Amino acid sequence: MKFICPLITVSEIERSRKFYENLLGQKVKYDFGENVTFYGDFAIHLESHFKELIDNKEIRIGGNNFELYFENDDIEAIVDKLKNNNVVFIHGLREQPWRQKVVRFYDLDNNIIEVGESMEYVSFRLRKEGLNFDHISRITNMPEDFVRASIEKYSNG
Repeated sequence: MKFICPLITVSEIERSRKFYENLLGQKVKYDFGENVTFYGDFAIHLESHFKELIDNKEIRIGGNNFELYFENDDIEAIVDKLKNNNVVFIHGLREQPWRQKVVRFYDLDNNIIEVGESMEYVSFRLRKEGLNFDHISRITNMPEDFVRASIEKYSNG
């Protein structure tokens, strides 16, 4: 068996599609009308149509038990863009114990969205802050080889 993608239900497909395309920079891979799949392999499905597919079972919105996770290394710019578009934040920009900067917010249907820096960028940022490889490895729980390769990638990129 092969896992394909997570799918979330949305109340208005076009409105949600624009949210993911315009605000989060996602590109549509397939558009089937009631179901839109984005590159990165997650999908949105029109709630009313999906409900028919599951024999009209109840769909609970906003359960806070699932999130879609994205990465972007210019996290401050993302937060500004979200604020300028009146997104409802779960919490503002914060640093996790492993020093990754993240923000969590709701999409238009109260699905949790998290955007965080890639761990490669976290390693690079911490090195720029003066931490040595071993210290970065311990803080991030990433192998030192990963830390060194990440720093090299961003230093040369």
